[in-house]
Amino acid sequence: MDFQEIWRKCKQGANVFWQKFRSGTKIFWQWIKPYLIQFHHWRKRIWKKYHVNKILLLLTLVGVLVMSVYLFFLAKSVNVETLQSSLKQSTVIYDKKNEQAGSLYGQKGTYVESDQISSYLKDAVVSTEDRNFYKHHGFDIKGIARAAVGLVTSGHIVGGGSTLTQQLAKNAYLSLDQTLERKAKEVFMAIEIEKKYDKEQILTMYLNNAYFGNGVWGVQDASRKYFGVDANQLTLGEAATIIGMLKGPNIYNPIDNLENAVNRRDTVLSVMAETGKISKEQESQEKAVDLGAELNDTYSSADAGYRYPSYFDAVIDEAVERYGMSEKDLLNKGYKIYTSLDQDYQKQMEAVYDNNANFPADAEDGAMPQSASVALDPKTGGVQALVGRRGEHIFRSYNFATQMRRSPGSTIKPLSVYSPALEAGYKPDSILKDEPQSYYTAKNYDGTNQGEVPMYQAVAQSLNLPAVWLLHELGLNKGYNKVEEFGIPLSKSDKYYGLALGGLEKGTSPMQMAAAYGAFANEGKVYEPHLVTKIIDSTGAVIEDNSSPKYEQVISKEVANEMTSMLLGTFSNGTAAQAAPAGFTVAGKTGTTETNFDANKVNDQWIIGYTPNIVISTWLGFEKVSATHYLSGTSGSEVGQVFRAEAESILPYAGQYSFDVADAYVTGGQVVAADQVNQEGQNASNGQWREELKEIGGKASEGAASFFEKAKAGADKLMEKGQELWQQYQQGN
Repeated sequence: MDFQEIWRKCKQGANVFWQKFRSGTKIFWQWIKPYLIQFHHWRKRIWKKYHVNKILLLLTLVGVLVMSVYLFFLAKSVNVETLQSSLKQSTVIYDKKNEQAGSLYGQKGTYVESDQISSYLKDAVVSTEDRNFYKHHGFDIKGIARAAVGLVTSGHIVGGGSTLTQQLAKNAYLSLDQTLERKAKEVFMAIEIEKKYDKEQILTMYLNNAYFGNGVWGVQDASRKYFGVDANQLTLGEAATIIGMLKGPNIYNPIDNLENAVNRRDTVLSVMAETGKISKEQESQEKAVDLGAELNDTYSSADAGYRYPSYFDAVIDEAVERYGMSEKDLLNKGYKIYTSLDQDYQKQMEAVYDNNANFPADAEDGAMPQSASVALDPKTGGVQALVGRRGEHIFRSYNFATQMRRSPGSTIKPLSVYSPALEAGYKPDSILKDEPQSYYTAKNYDGTNQGEVPMYQAVAQSLNLPAVWLLHELGLNKGYNKVEEFGIPLSKSDKYYGLALGGLEKGTSPMQMAAAYGAFANEGKVYEPHLVTKIIDSTGAVIEDNSSPKYEQVISKEVANEMTSMLLGTFSNGTAAQAAPAGFTVAGKTGTTETNFDANKVNDQWIIGYTPNIVISTWLGFEKVSATHYLSGTSGSEVGQVFRAEAESILPYAGQYSFDVADAYVTGGQVVAADQVNQEGQNASNGQWREELKEIGGKASEGAASFFEKAKAGADKLMEKGQELWQQYQQGN
């Protein structure tokens, strides 16, 4: 059968189907039509009987009333009192000494007062954007009607129709979405602004808050960016060019689109002449000016105030997540944000991260090993320094120091095993089993075991088998609950013996681990880690205050000291010996996690070190682990070198300190006061020296006595022999 025959039969079948479909539809309509007519008559009777039209009208009016009340209270809730002050001031970050550390950049330029703004700018913006500006009370009925018509005809709110006051409200408080709700909010807020400020103040705020392309906000910075002069020195044509950009800053700015900018300038000049702000002669004269020849960029970015990018990013994150503030408000409303920042610590930490020699080499494909560090005050929980990642900074990019969730490896052992063991009565010199167990498969790093080992050595050497055995002896619940008490979030699946080795489903961050180890440095107290201590708005009102943070007593001072005595051994004789900072004594722990494709390759490396007045928590690893993205060394040799560089540069600024207890390796596992061990060591040394001196003197005395005895005996024999010879001589004569 050829194709034409197939096609003929398909058409024939389709025609038959269509005829049957039409016939069936006609029969169905004839059947249902009487029922529809009955339903229509019934609906009309019910509609009239129950006054449905009136009910719908009433519901509509109630809806309008409710919406109006909502918008009224919304407008009232916005503190327009602070609008002017917030536009004038930048958000400033202060350090722990209340000294200015930098500022946050945002939609804000250099604020200038009305008398520093050219009258040409004011006339141009009123002529083109809001001709009735000096007559209305914040909103324009015609503009609102135009927006409503646009909604009906196009299905969405079209641009235009907003007064300058409405645009100021939108820029300061609202999103840029073209919705009816936003438009309504805009109107009510504009009314409130008009009640508080006069027209000149509103116009000044608007011109200081408008965007002019190329990252420039406000007419002062725009004047500098495009013409190299202040806002009060602009010519008529230059002012018309700047105001022309308001319609589309990226389309009409003269640096990127000179031809568009010229055409838009000429349009603004024509409108100014039409409204009587300038004469026709002025219009013609300015249109003849070569705009390209006037361009001169003398603007310098204010972004240099964003001095410590990782730390400032984390400050914004904390204010948004913990206090419910918006990023836009933080960047633009002139807050004063007080923090725990130590600028000396931060500079030193950033210098370490700027030096690639402190880190392992990049992978073959160029992927950079990532890293993050936190320096925290254990007495307050305040984060004093923070670096969230290596490489070029991207505003509020992923921060490994605060947002990361990775398994902490063996750094969790003091939290999940050894602290609860000390609470249960174990001591640093308690003997633990160092052998494989049937209930959980594990091995020590080097694959060997000793059968038995004292606890302080198991801690310092980061042995896995004793940790698993001890958690089994204590019970999973004790270890699991204790980790949560230290502030480390766990999943239900983490309640297994791998908890002893840091195998967590979700993991933790360097900041959380630093706060947890703060308990060992500060008598068992854990503070919630934080950067922000206080936030003050542009009027001076305190809106958030965390200057007196609360703590949880998770372990006793005695247990904290016992733990510290063992953790000192990590740096003196254990896995962090290579990472020990020269000239400083620190306690802490290392940790590694294996990749899921090769047990000999490392996914994460951790090291946490502390003194009584600072905790430094550092992580190293690839952002995405793969067969070509992994670490191969030990924590002491790789992340340990990062930590060592940090500690050696930061600790000189940390002040004098001394631990309360001595290294358990020095005392054989006994918990002894540090000064007592030093004194006893000195006394023992002096005593030994005296004993050695006495022994030397005794031996010398014994040697001298022996010498004289032998000399005397020799002299006697010599005398005897002499007498004998003398007698023989006399007999011979």
